[in-house]
Amino acid sequence: MGRFTSMFNGLAKSFSPAKRLKNSGDDSGKETAEAMAKDAKKNDMILRSSGTVNMNNLVSVYSKRGEKGVNQDCCIVWEEFGCQKDMMFCGVFDGHGPWGHYVAKHVSDSMPSSLLCNWQEMLFEASLEPKKLDGFNLWKNAFIKTCASVDQDLQHSRKLDSFHSGTTALMVVRQGQLLVIANVGDSRAILATTSENGCLVPVQLTLDFKPNLPYEVKRIVECKGRVFCMEDEPGVHRLWLPNEDSPGLAMSRAFGDYCVKDFGLISVPEVTQRLITSKDQFLVLASDGVWDVISNQEAVEIVSSTVDKSKSAKRLVECAANAWRHKRKGIAVDDISAVCLFFHSDSPCC
Repeated sequence: MGRFTSMFNGLAKSFSPAKRLKNSGDDSGKETAEAMAKDAKKNDMILRSSGTVNMNNLVSVYSKRGEKGVNQDCCIVWEEFGCQKDMMFCGVFDGHGPWGHYVAKHVSDSMPSSLLCNWQEMLFEASLEPKKLDGFNLWKNAFIKTCASVDQDLQHSRKLDSFHSGTTALMVVRQGQLLVIANVGDSRAILATTSENGCLVPVQLTLDFKPNLPYEVKRIVECKGRVFCMEDEPGVHRLWLPNEDSPGLAMSRAFGDYCVKDFGLISVPEVTQRLITSKDQFLVLASDGVWDVISNQEAVEIVSSTVDKSKSAKRLVECAANAWRHKRKGIAVDDISAVCLFFHSDSPCC
């Protein structure tokens, strides 16, 4: 409790609580969060393209265009998130549909500052009642509120046509030793941890939200949507409109795609937590372009065996691209993106 109280006191200089109480409902918090984002970008603390961040944590990022046209994946890493040295935001956004690349960019651009604003407001409100200062639940509620507002803003945007286009979103906030993971869609986060025999093993931190998951298909059917596989894609379950074989989404949660928002598609994130221990070595966030052809264990082995950790995301993506060509001959290679976040300077391998 003391940690969050002191954190709030430090943040008060940037987010004036007194002013917010006086002008509740205005955009002062949002403007401050956006100003923080601009300053972070100016100081090279935000990475939105392939590359490396190496300040308080080593993070490797790489994205590769597939064979379907423009790259619709977006990645972001924000070091010292919210001007806090022990905080970081990472995200992978996988767009789809005609405007998918624009939707993914819009969500990846707006999500961090909006999340920061909502978290700050909840932190301030909770500080008035110290018994409510629960770190994880503050983040969970902030993520849920942010995803709802970002999806609503996207729907009302005059610049983007997201009726038949959308994006998934896989996001992680690291706050000290706490990892908060929020997932909307079928990208995946895994953690590499050291087993009792000294080998690295994967721990999957997220679910791939596919339409055929029992609770997902239940919701879709109750909303009159349909879930089935096409004859030429056995095993690939898709979400369809009640009376039309469209749009055929391969995920059950996404931003945008308003043509099926009334028929079971939602943008509600699953939010979970993980406390980093001395056995945990690194985190991998990646779009389904990786996981369609690379297993969790293979991903851990590829990343851990990369001598230059700054190139680990690129090597994982390139391995996935090669696997697509061998395992899925005749199928266009998907866009592939990965973010690798290392917790220590040296990671053991088996």
